[in-house]
Amino acid sequence: MLDLCNNIQAKRARTVIKHILEYGFITTEELKEKYGYDHPPRAIRDVRENGVPLNTHKITSLKTNRRIAAYTFGDPSKIIRGRIGGRKAFPKKLKQDLIKRYGSRDAISNTLLPEAYLQIDHRIPYEISGDNDSPLNLASFMLLDSSSNRQKSWACEHCPNFLETRSIDFCKSCYWSSPEEYTHIAGSPFRRIDITWSEQEVDIYDRLFQQAKKAKLSLPDFIKKKLEK
Repeated sequence: MLDLCNNIQAKRARTVIKHILEYGFITTEELKEKYGYDHPPRAIRDVRENGVPLNTHKITSLKTNRRIAAYTFGDPSKIIRGRIGGRKAFPKKLKQDLIKRYGSRDAISNTLLPEAYLQIDHRIPYEISGDNDSPLNLASFMLLDSSSNRQKSWACEHCPNFLETRSIDFCKSCYWSSPEEYTHIAGSPFRRIDITWSEQEVDIYDRLFQQAKKAKLSLPDFIKKKLEK
């Protein structure tokens, strides 16, 4: 385990590994407060993407008395040896090719955004699919803004398929992989639509928000009732 961990060069992954080697475990609280990671699960995914198994435990924070996650090294026999060194860097041309194909928009909300706000993401989580597909296969990737990327990361990390089965076909039919056509959301029989109001449309959103508030309903529930009528 130590020899393999020493081969990992990615900064976030090395930070997590070094801390666990020194103290035996690392918590989401430490990742955020000591190392400044606003999204601790992303740093944990960096380690797992490099093929190193981590176990998740629930402990009580001494500072807040709340339940938080703590991570330790997992079973060395579960090391994914082909992953040591992490995912391959995306070619610079890939983002432009994706924009040409899908437009400069977030794949989840379908919102047009400046390309600087968009990030390349594997449709199927790297931990499940690896880099088996060529980067030239545009259908294997999607563009997400940081908010959608965080939502997808959280959903995938808590999905039974991600934690246990790791079926690529299961992922292919999931909303977070194929928002254009899906049968489930992280294994649950849900349907969803993300709507963004921009520019002049903001006034419409504000009116709907005030109407929902007056009706004592959340905005999504209010819009669903409007649609039902």
